[in-house]
Amino acid sequence: MPRLTLPAKTPGSAVPALRSLCAAVLIACQVLLPVPAGAQMQVLPGMGDGGEMTASAERQLGDQIARELYRDTDYIDDPVVAAYVQDIWQRLLAAARLRGELTPELDERFAWTILLGRDRSINAFALPGGYLGLHMGLIAAVGSRDELATVLGHELSHVTQRHISRIMSRQGRQMPLMIAGLILGMIAASKSRNADAGQAVIMGSQALFMQNQLSFSRDMEREADRVGFGVMTQAGFAPQGAATMFEKLQHASRLNDNGSYPYLRSHPLNSERISDMQGRFQFRMDAVEPLPLAMDHAMIAARARVLTRPGVDVLRLWVNAASTGEFARSSPAQQAGTLYAAALSAKELRDHKAARALAERLAARTADDAAAAKLARWLDAEIELAAGGAARAATLVDLKSKERPEMLLAADAAVATRQPAPMVPVLRDWVATHPRDATAWRALANLYGAQNDTVRAVRAEAEANVAILDYPAARDRLKAAQELMRRPDAPVDHYEASIIDSRARAVEALVKRQAEEPPLK
Repeated sequence: MPRLTLPAKTPGSAVPALRSLCAAVLIACQVLLPVPAGAQMQVLPGMGDGGEMTASAERQLGDQIARELYRDTDYIDDPVVAAYVQDIWQRLLAAARLRGELTPELDERFAWTILLGRDRSINAFALPGGYLGLHMGLIAAVGSRDELATVLGHELSHVTQRHISRIMSRQGRQMPLMIAGLILGMIAASKSRNADAGQAVIMGSQALFMQNQLSFSRDMEREADRVGFGVMTQAGFAPQGAATMFEKLQHASRLNDNGSYPYLRSHPLNSERISDMQGRFQFRMDAVEPLPLAMDHAMIAARARVLTRPGVDVLRLWVNAASTGEFARSSPAQQAGTLYAAALSAKELRDHKAARALAERLAARTADDAAAAKLARWLDAEIELAAGGAARAATLVDLKSKERPEMLLAADAAVATRQPAPMVPVLRDWVATHPRDATAWRALANLYGAQNDTVRAVRAEAEANVAILDYPAARDRLKAAQELMRRPDAPVDHYEASIIDSRARAVEALVKRQAEEPPLK
């Protein structure tokens, strides 16, 4: 069956609707594509036995889906946003372990990895095997880290409660019909300038399916609300964050749906979920004062907005927003967010003079807030690197920092100034404890390259490919490293040669295992 991708000529108006729908049914439509019966039994339990997927099988399936997402052009590993999200995510994982929601088996077997996407839509979704998808649009929309923790805690609970495994054991027989409807809808949308035509076909194909599964989905959503709320509050996040997040969802629901057709939903009505959660909050949500806007959160939200690539005209508007009367009337946190968006937008527009001036204003605005000042300093270094001011960028970062964003900025500055030696051991130690950090492996490869250490640079490139589950590409790079080691003029390094040979054998085994997996396309 062909991969479910948007046709090259999909009308612009159809893309958001189709992309949103694809995200909503990502688990369902990708994990249950028809495959040869012999291969299917390696992943899925028997359709009639009611059994659930093992944790290992679900992780294998999650790896297959994640491999495709890593290749998507919307995937982004932005160190600054990723670090902010990871701080929240690790606190939630620790709380889930403490509460017993995250069992030792799942903790060990699942990936617990968040994949960031540039998509502007407000969305997050759980995937098999402990992977989560998180759109920049959602990060840009939430008003606090507590609201973001509410969403991540909810999705985490879908995984820890094994909802994905339960969905697949219940829905298997009906999925081919639903997939056929999805494909017909995509074809209809690709041939029409009216996205509603394709959407109508898709929704029609799902009506019976959703009716049959809705009750189960409501139970799962309520369970994820309940468990997620417990996890996020256990992690130290404010329950008001959950209240304001649900209030935002309810407001969005009023704008987009009058609630008359609950059978068309795979998620319960927001009003039902809010009623259920209000008992846990022990206060009226409409009476809750929003949490104060933290300066560092305003800056992260601003960065997320810019990273969605909104277009030149919007970027120019954001640059100019720092000089308006509205800016002067806004709070210090709002001003910091506006200045951050303006400076980063100017950098994206390659207006380095304006970017530097705005970064200077941002540094002054954030001087009294340590977390915000650090973000401003990192942005300043980022702008300097883009403007060709590598020497100044190097003075803005701490070469010994263990914080991932600063470490990667320092590595870029070291390469640009042709002084890689101090950063090589720092990155080497980092990847030793974070072997799945593809961006760090690539930074280390660049450092080795700046030292003219080609063999180690190629091996680091191979490890970067392993980290994103692209085993064939990793095998090719390791073979290239082996060939370099065999050259008569190659320096003798038996230790490195042994590492490369060992990794080549391990990766070859992964390639063979990957070839035996049932295809997703």
